[in-house]
Amino acid sequence: MLKEERQQRILQILNDEQKVIAKDLSTRLNVSEDTIRRDLKELDNQGSLKRVHSGALRVGPPVVDFSIRQNISYEIKLRLANTVLDLIREDTVILIDGGTTNLYMVHQIPLSFKATIITNSPPIAMALSSHENIEVIMLGGTLFKQSMVNLGTDTVQALKNFRVDVYIMGIYKVDIHSGISVPSLSEALVKREMASIASEVIGMATSDKLNTISNCIVSPANELTYLVTEAMPADIKTLYEQEGIQVLD
Repeated sequence: MLKEERQQRILQILNDEQKVIAKDLSTRLNVSEDTIRRDLKELDNQGSLKRVHSGALRVGPPVVDFSIRQNISYEIKLRLANTVLDLIREDTVILIDGGTTNLYMVHQIPLSFKATIITNSPPIAMALSSHENIEVIMLGGTLFKQSMVNLGTDTVQALKNFRVDVYIMGIYKVDIHSGISVPSLSEALVKREMASIASEVIGMATSDKLNTISNCIVSPANELTYLVTEAMPADIKTLYEQEGIQVLD
């Protein structure tokens, strides 16, 4: 088998099975583990996968601007958003960070809903402006335009003044072993602080974000109380549930 054919086969296996182990690939493709490691390194350099200890994970969806992501997987995100809507309660303090799925959820909140909502997302704050019974607290910071959220030291410090009932986290990438991750260290630090002040953490993730990893770890996956997703394979769902995460799919 030529190198190009072997690497395409690795990517096919990765797409089908969500992750690959170097030792297992060595046996299946009848080549040495050193050859597999070189293949994984090359594919990582090409951006086709993300190497981790002993193997590799899918890279997940590409990093694109917020305005573009708003129009991707609309029906799926709306379904996830409506599931989360059933998990939030009136007369509570809710923390919501950025993300297009989070924005869809906010648009579904009834106008009569009564709560305090804290956010670092200008689009989410604006979407709540017509809700007379919701007190909106906007967290300051430096606007990260790609994700349309405020980040930085000021954001982290402001969060230390609150304790919230539930945090609805925008999920970029999540893997049961590697945890929740994002490309930006600043965003990881803000999300980490948000999770630390919440009694419950809810994350929404479309299937292309599952079993993927980015460069900056937010927290272990079991920081999540609920993971609202779609089409999660039964064996992967079991792993999440063993960590105490309630999976709604």
